[in-house]
Amino acid sequence: MAALFRRKATGRPGEWYYCLKHRVVEEGPECPAKDRLGPYATRTEAEHAIDTAHERNAEWRTDPRWNDEEADPGAGADRGGSP
Repeated sequence: MAALFRRKATGRPGEWYYCLKHRVVEEGPECPAKDRLGPYATRTEAEHAIDTAHERNAEWRTDPRWNDEEADPGAGADRGGSP
């Protein structure tokens, strides 16, 4: 018996994704969005998705626009909510 309602894929063929759950590259979305990185323009970019994510995280950790503690050393002193 066929399903009455089918989930529509959110991507298109030619878009590449990296599935975090299965640790594989997919063309077009096969797994839910919560389990994948992408889309990427090429299969090779998707294959390196984890490396790209690690590199971006390292850049963001050292970016002064996202690192308030370096900009204001005293800002972390009262983060506990107490005056």
